[in-house]
Amino acid sequence: MPLERLQKLLAAAGYGSRRSAETLIVDGRVTVDGRRATLGERADPASQRIAVDGRPLAPPAVTAVWMLHKPSGYLVSAKDPHGRRTIYDLLHSAPRGLRYVGRLDWESEGLLLLTTDGELAHRLTHPRYEVWKTYVAEIEGEASAEALERLRRGIELDDGRAAPARVERLQDPRVPPGRSLLRVGIREGKNREVRRMLAAVGHEVTRLIRIEVGGIRLGELPPGASRPLTAAEEARVRALVGLVDATEGVSL
Repeated sequence: MPLERLQKLLAAAGYGSRRSAETLIVDGRVTVDGRRATLGERADPASQRIAVDGRPLAPPAVTAVWMLHKPSGYLVSAKDPHGRRTIYDLLHSAPRGLRYVGRLDWESEGLLLLTTDGELAHRLTHPRYEVWKTYVAEIEGEASAEALERLRRGIELDDGRAAPARVERLQDPRVPPGRSLLRVGIREGKNREVRRMLAAVGHEVTRLIRIEVGGIRLGELPPGASRPLTAAEEARVRALVGLVDATEGVSL
């Protein structure tokens, strides 16, 4: 087994985020083969004895990253006191312990990422990493050039200003009369942000589908279906949020 950064090994063993693991090392609570570990050190858990406060490190859990095509009418929650259907009713063959990355509201559809890796989930939703999410919005009416420009500059909402969006018109002959399609990209995660932004420029959203998160595309995955990310997809999303050392090609 190759040498891994201690921060990564500690995080994988359940000691919080990589930053939390760094604090443990700096505080002198981590040892390797009986000696005090140093920040930035690498170790091999298969041949070396790594301990925290004298307790041997547990074997790292296998992490998983999946995608789900969420249909309308499912709640993004582990359970619902009102008995409504949740996304976990759809995850029949997925591994246990998957947590959703961000949310889609009850009516919204499309790509939802899920992972057992807490640090990855944290980074994908943290504003610092500016992970772009792309939606197709069916709206009432035709958005004017002025409305699109307002969205591109950023819209004032009741909980603060929404960051500038990427917006373009789409053409689809299947769209009902009186409605139109927009592709909308945002890099924040405010509650119902796309719907509220479009309402602010005078357009009700009649259907909203998320088609991409951080370069990972929904593609042809059917509604209600799920699958693990490919190795290339997982590497791409980890690199996006700094969980891959680009100079060495290894996960951090």
